Amino acid sequence: MRKVEICFSPELIHLHSLQGKIVVVVDIFRATSTMVAALANGISEIRTFADLEDCRAMKEQGFLIAGERNGLTAPGFEMGNSPVAYLNGDYEGRKLAMTTTNGTLAISKSSEADEILIGAFPNLGATIEYLQKKDQDVLIHCAGWKGMFNLEDSLYAGALVKSLEATHEASEDGALAMKALFEKEGHDLKGFLSQASHAKRLQNHNIESDIDFCLTLDLYSIIGKVEKEVLIAIEPH
Repeated sequence: MRKVEICFSPELIHLHSLQGKIVVVVDIFRATSTMVAALANGISEIRTFADLEDCRAMKEQGFLIAGERNGLTAPGFEMGNSPVAYLNGDYEGRKLAMTTTNGTLAISKSSEADEILIGAFPNLGATIEYLQKKDQDVLIHCAGWKGMFNLEDSLYAGALVKSLEATHEASEDGALAMKALFEKEGHDLKGFLSQASHAKRLQNHNIESDIDFCLTLDLYSIIGKVEKEVLIAIEPH
């Protein structure tokens, strides 16, 4: 049986082997949720950057630029890190350059993997379907918060471990623990994750609509996949 494991922070990714594996990068509040929303609503491609200035420079190439630090839109950027900003299709056909506090760093640190996917609750089912058809081990790379464990990314990882149990075996204690947590708390994602420290940070910025979107299951059937350093939407086959 194939294996599934969890890395709880980009600071720990050096402890995991990425070669031959599919890595699912997850930053529920909010980067990967925003990426999935953008791709599902007409953004043609997303390029991710760990550095603010590298991202800002993409405006000269016609990119829509999105920058977030510590939950707020970075100075000089057109967009922040809100998934609901893309839901009305205003940016259809545009290319997006994006940098965030945690999520884009996790993507950059996953570069040695065979494939990099973007994980979010709004396309969880499609991601599960895709992974079950691939004959490869899976590593879930949680973006965390400034190098530390966070609850929302880890609970998503538990949902993925649970959902893959017919094809993938939890290969380490973290995967077993988060699977058990999801089995206990997954029936009430919003209630349970309202306790999460980053949810409280976002509530302080009055963006409850973002939180609601990020915890909504299976809105979209697309997969977010990084191909040649560009994130695009593909359909599961």
